[in-house]
Amino acid sequence: MKIHKFVFSPIEVNTYIIAGDSGDCAIIDCACFNKEECDIFESFISSNKLNPVALLNTHCHFDHIFGNKFVLEKYNLKTQYHELEESNRTGFIERIMRSSWKFDAQPEPMRYIADNEMIEFDTISLKALHVPGHTSGSLAFYSEKNGCVFTGDALFAGSIGRTDLPGGDFNTLIDSIQRKLFTLPPSTVVYPGHGTHSEIGKEIASNPWLKR
Repeated sequence: MKIHKFVFSPIEVNTYIIAGDSGDCAIIDCACFNKEECDIFESFISSNKLNPVALLNTHCHFDHIFGNKFVLEKYNLKTQYHELEESNRTGFIERIMRSSWKFDAQPEPMRYIADNEMIEFDTISLKALHVPGHTSGSLAFYSEKNGCVFTGDALFAGSIGRTDLPGGDFNTLIDSIQRKLFTLPPSTVVYPGHGTHSEIGKEIASNPWLKR
């Protein structure tokens, strides 16, 4: 599995492209904010002869779904996410209107992803882990074979996601991390929704939010 990371938008969201040997790939949290970022993304896909087959959202806060409409129009892919994120998607325009940014409404999902569901393409298998707390429907995507997990805004290097927005709850997030993420092998690489990567073992040992 090849992992390609882009940092998009003024909010600096990590967008991941996960590619298999055949060139089929999944996109996690496409955050392309403007035409320039969409062109960068499209150029990378084209020059590396990749074939997007899935668009996955860890959650549907507006900064993580900026690029969903672009992916639908360019690659004919609708996103997939947990059903409890539907209110975040439908509230996209309301939240954008509070800023100076202008975006169209977000397209409806292809389908919803359930906890522990396997998402498979090429030779890659990702297990969806429901990790509520940052939002009600937050998901992480775990590859046991490749020893990595894409945690969205649930777990960061040395930190955790904020819990003061609708659907957030601090105790729920801590429980999710401890039960669903800290039970993964310590060597598992953590690819978060913002910032640099880490490892599960490192976060168990030193993440200050989990030592309170």
